Amino acid sequence: MVVGGRRPPLTAERPGFLAPGPFLVGGTVTLDEGAARHMRVLRLDAGAAIALRDGAGGVAAAQVVRLAKSQVQAEVEAVFTVPALPEVHLLVPVADRERMLWLAEKAAELGVTSWRPVLWRRSRSVSPRGEGMAFHAKVRARMEGALVQSEGAWLPQLFPEATVERAIQAAPVGRRHVLDATGTPMLGEEGRLVGAGPVVLAVGPEGGIEEDELRQVEGVGFRRVRLGPGILRFETAAVSAVAMARMALDIDGGTNG
Repeated sequence: MVVGGRRPPLTAERPGFLAPGPFLVGGTVTLDEGAARHMRVLRLDAGAAIALRDGAGGVAAAQVVRLAKSQVQAEVEAVFTVPALPEVHLLVPVADRERMLWLAEKAAELGVTSWRPVLWRRSRSVSPRGEGMAFHAKVRARMEGALVQSEGAWLPQLFPEATVERAIQAAPVGRRHVLDATGTPMLGEEGRLVGAGPVVLAVGPEGGIEEDELRQVEGVGFRRVRLGPGILRFETAAVSAVAMARMALDIDGGTNG
């Protein structure tokens, strides 16, 4: 069954868990020790009704059939596919670890399509900054928790940190925006985005993106845009930009075109 909303029928009010897909009606899904621990905290046991998400659009209504110390087994009762939202790709700065983790949660809640940290020149002076495989795992864990809590269906695709050159080369072709206080308003007339195609949002570090870096991203089609008056912290700017993009795409009819 295919549904268009973020909360398929039969999953509302059920405790949610992330689980490996694909889901099949009548099939058994095994959840890990973290899920088992969470279920014990919630005082769930065999027979409990739960909702499962695989992070790739698959959502299932299921029933716990066995709860052990290190794993859970659940039987799938119904399966739903949630279509992906229009694409919004986020280039985030390599920055303060805790603030990046907060932003990772919000990115998952807002349905960001992909997350790519960028090592801007001013990122190098930040300490402690979020980078490396261990931090990458923390980002994913925060996103998974936020996805389940917000009842979303799609996890952002995570990329490792990259240089400016690599990040902009890998960015999808479409409506490319770099946040800068000197830019034009991000939304044009009637709250619409300029151009067509996937939305790419590049956010700089504390202190901003240096002028030569701005010219570099402009050289591959990024447009300088501002969100409004004042200077925002990078995580506030990123959340605001994604929310504005989502609203504009909704006005456009929910398409990337």
